[in-house]
This record gives sequence, structure tokens and C-alpha cells, in this order.
Amino acid sequence: MAPERRLNPTFGMLTSFPPTPCGLATFSAGLANGLSTNGSDVGVIRVADGAEPTSKAVIGEFVNTSSASVSASIELLNQRDVAVIQHDYDVFGAEILDVVEDLRVPTIVVAHKVLKHPTPQQRSAMETLVAKADRVVVMSRAANERLCADYAVDPGKVVTIQRGATLPTVAPLKRSGRPTLLTWGLMGPGKGVERVIDAMGGLKDLRGQPRYLVAGATHPNVLAAEGEAYRESCVERARAAGVATAVSFDSIYRSTASLSALIQTSAAVVLPYDSTDQANSGVLVDALAAGRPVVATAFPHAVELLGSGAGIVVDHDDPEALATALRRMLTDPRMTGDMAAEARRLAPSMGWPVAATAYLALARRVVADRAAMV
Repeated sequence: MAPERRLNPTFGMLTSFPPTPCGLATFSAGLANGLSTNGSDVGVIRVADGAEPTSKAVIGEFVNTSSASVSASIELLNQRDVAVIQHDYDVFGAEILDVVEDLRVPTIVVAHKVLKHPTPQQRSAMETLVAKADRVVVMSRAANERLCADYAVDPGKVVTIQRGATLPTVAPLKRSGRPTLLTWGLMGPGKGVERVIDAMGGLKDLRGQPRYLVAGATHPNVLAAEGEAYRESCVERARAAGVATAVSFDSIYRSTASLSALIQTSAAVVLPYDSTDQANSGVLVDALAAGRPVVATAFPHAVELLGSGAGIVVDHDDPEALATALRRMLTDPRMTGDMAAEARRLAPSMGWPVAATAYLALARRVVADRAAMV
């Protein structure tokens, strides 16, 4: 391998990718752009979803159920210096194991979900991926500890790289009008929106008439299985609680720039998730990267990132604590100012330049390690 290639390895990335409307696609686009900015050539094999690719970085498409597509994707990845597999159980079936098995180039698997209670099939798939890959990247200490403690894997292969985010390019806005509590992301059961709707009734006495905005389209899998039942149930819950005028829903799937602008208008971001196991939250990282204070239920990634003072963590089964936290966010400007300042302090370390540099350094290491074995 030529020295310049070792300095700037070429990447093949297998993943969901825009225009697919999901967090994994947005993450992969950010990483691909960050690597390209660092001087690496990135070719993306995009998981097909019926939409036409919109990026010149896309060099192929992957169809889970097609053996011909699997073979073609393997060949494309093998033409690169390093293969990066963005793994999520919602995206890949068992075919992903065939891909990793037949790769001849150094392979980095990015584990977007490390489940606390996996099915036997999910556990086996993760353990096989770690065994076959040169390195596996997780995005939090909680995910690292869980993978190394609860799965039969080689801890020496597991690397933590903080999830990347797009940093704001404009100064924080001076917010005016009704203060907004914001939850965003693909909608579906487990989002915990009901918790905040229930709490809004106790905030009616506040001056300024605070509102709760839930932004984001319904998750495609939820939409296919249940339609808009979850969103409609939340709308009805707000009506029944007498807070319909204080709760609004925006079903647009926003671009990165549009979402960044929306986040900047919020008084605080609320992550009221049902999950007690979530070790990776892109929404949380994006909120902190935007310099916004956060109220979250006590899922592991929130406990980890908000511990230095950028937000408030409340127990899942403590509605009074949630209501108190929201009230403080809306009535204590000194506290929220301190939290926003801490979020802004953390933000630079969460930008894509930092994450992409870490991935590039890791790629150089796995290429060098593989070369040393020859």
C-alpha cells in the first residue's frame, strides 16, 4: 500500500444515507462529509429504500434480501482501504453478517445500538460482528461498558468515539414570544411525549404562556404498522387535559439547517423517553451541540452527558420531578443560563471535525495493524 494511502485511507461506508429520513442517515452524511473534509475519499453503499440517491458520494445500493446486491456491495467495499459498517438492527438483517464475513479489507463496525436485553439472535449478531471486525465503535461510556460486560466480545476491539453533531454557524438567538419546550425526532411509541403533555397542565399559571412543540415525522416503521395512531393519541391527550392550545405538533422531517434553526428558538429541549436503557441519543448530542439546556428522563446517555450541569435528569416514574424541572427551566433564567453555558462549553468536542478526526485516526491504526500482520 502506498504511503499516501496510509496517510489518507479511502473509505467504503455501508449505511442508510440521505434522502432516507432517519437519524442513521443523517449521522452517516455528517461522518462522510467530515472524512472528506479531512482529505479522505468516501464511497457510500446506501441501503436502498426506493428513493433516488442525491449525493455523489453514493457508489452503490444495498438490498437486504438480494444475494446479488450483497455480493456487489462486498466487492465495492473491498476496493477501498477501510470498510465502515453503520450497524442498526432496524436497518440490517442477517445479510450483514455475510458482508462482514467476506470483507478482505480492515473493517470498522459502528454499533448504533447496544441493547441491554437483546434477543438471542441480536446477541449472536453483535458478538459475531465484533469477532469479525477489526474494531467496533460505540458512542458512549455506557455503551462501551455494556458491550464489554454483557456480551462475549474482545474488549480490546471496542473503541468509544463521541457521536458527532453539526455545530451552529450563527450566534445564539434572542428568543422572544412564548417560551418553547422542544422535543424532536421520529415519532412513535416510547418517545414519552405523554409525560410532558401531562406536565403542561401544571404550567398554565406561568406568565408568557409556555408551549410544548413536538417536531418530527412519524417513524416510517411505525407509520407502516400503525399509521398516525401514536400522534393522534397524543393530540387527544392534550385536548382531554385542557392544554391543546399549549401543545403543538409539527410533522415535517427537517434538513440539518432547518432543525438547527428550530433548536435555537427553544427555551429548553425535553427528552422524556420511556427507555431506561438508551446508551446513544443523537437528539441529546444535537441539543448540547446547539447550546441548549436539556430536561431528560434518566436513560444512560443522558445521565452521562448531563452530569456536568448542562441539564436536569429526572426519574422515569416521577411526574412531579419532571413538572418541577420544566417549571424551573421556564422561571429561573440564571439556572438555565448556567446550563446553556455548560452546553456551549461541551459543544466543540461534539462537532463533526472532532469525531471525523477520531475515525480517521482509527482507520489509520487498523490499516497499519493489518499491514503488520502480512
